[in-house]
Amino acid sequence: MKVLITQKLPFDIENYLKDFEIDYRKEHTPIPYEELLERVRGCDGLICMLSDKIDKNLFDNAPNLKVVANYAVGYNNIDVEYATKKGVVVCNTPDVLTETTAELGFALMISLARRVVEADKFTREGKFEGWTPNLFLGTDLYKKTVGIFGFGRIGQAFARCCKGFEMEIIYHSRNQYFQSELLLGAKYVSFEELITNSDFLVIAAPLNDDNYHKFDLDVFKKMKRTAFIINIGRGPIIKEDDLVVALENGYIKGAGLDVYEFEPKIDEKLFDKNNVILLPHIGSASEETRAKMAKMCADAIISVLKNKEKPKYALN
Repeated sequence: MKVLITQKLPFDIENYLKDFEIDYRKEHTPIPYEELLERVRGCDGLICMLSDKIDKNLFDNAPNLKVVANYAVGYNNIDVEYATKKGVVVCNTPDVLTETTAELGFALMISLARRVVEADKFTREGKFEGWTPNLFLGTDLYKKTVGIFGFGRIGQAFARCCKGFEMEIIYHSRNQYFQSELLLGAKYVSFEELITNSDFLVIAAPLNDDNYHKFDLDVFKKMKRTAFIINIGRGPIIKEDDLVVALENGYIKGAGLDVYEFEPKIDEKLFDKNNVILLPHIGSASEETRAKMAKMCADAIISVLKNKEKPKYALN
């Protein structure tokens, strides 16, 4: 059986899938859609990236396809409903990247608060001439209110990071998590309370119809002018041009982004702002986690094509 892998992975996947015929595209850039359509034709399995468009046309073009393993926890790039109609199993990689992504979100938050990136640049440019009382004054995290939008695995892991700073934890999510509230000292609040009370607002939600452009100019105007927003969820949850306006008008104090509305394109007006930290979508980018994600994808391929059983992380 034949398996297509659309990008190079940090894992010896060829050896792990040695029982299959592998079409391995060992590139570090997204596969062009037309090339993907051509190479997936005749394949039984596909390991794809979040940047790969796995739509109705692709499924119709690959009649032998039985399993798609998405190298990500998100799967808004895949038409899961149509895959189900075609009898194709779709899998993702949840759980394994939870702590890694939460750590990255916390790194963004503390870097924004203490102006770490800005101060590093200042020092590298040879501008540091000695300690002074007013040099790069930042914001404390201790005892501040952190609001979490999306309180699933990653949101809760982020909350655990905040406990060490004795932060007040509030959250808004589709579901209320009573047990986690008790364990983490977190409080469920309305969306309105979340945006008006948070000193740091962290987005850790998946993208769906309800939260597309959830954070627009009207929301930014209601936030504290001293508040920071961090996005480790999905880019289109923030309306990016409205974020630019909010930053330029001082409606919020700063932003830390790992994901973008039109990724990989980023609004260039964000580039010259010292109160913004921009990362290249590296939430799950640790050596350990990325290797585990690859293994999970490979295990899904093996489960369906070799063992004829439903994978652990099947979405349909």
